Amino acid sequence: MKAFLCGAALALGALATPAFAADKGSPNEAMAMVKKAVALIKSDGREKAFAAFADPANKDFHDRDLYIYVYDLNGVSLAHGTNPKMVGKNLLSMKDNEGKPLIQEMVKVVKEKGSGWVDYQWPNPVTKTVEAKSGYVERVDDILVGSGVYK
Repeated sequence: MKAFLCGAALALGALATPAFAADKGSPNEAMAMVKKAVALIKSDGREKAFAAFADPANKDFHDRDLYIYVYDLNGVSLAHGTNPKMVGKNLLSMKDNEGKPLIQEMVKVVKEKGSGWVDYQWPNPVTKTVEAKSGYVERVDDILVGSGVYK
């Protein structure tokens, strides 16, 4: 009976893992959200798009732990899906918990490649703890638009 219970517990644990993973956004979902955000900026303009990104009720740009952030290429925050206090501030020199200048890295990626991924540590709005994150960023004219996934 003990072996059966252990096997049942392992099986339940295996079933729970995909459910937990479903609570987090995937890299493909983050990229799709960024592409949707870029399309909105191009079709409706920055002011309307930035308001949509900041609105937590807008499920196009707020999905579990996924949200949109926007910076100009000088590091000024133009929109942030979970922290409106960042908007308007130059965060180019901001570093994560490990000392990585994440906004500088994002700007570098979009200037050199147009789009790409940057790894860093960031507070997860769902768990409220600092976690490893990969942010996908894409350049639109003189700004970068991003979203990221917690690992």
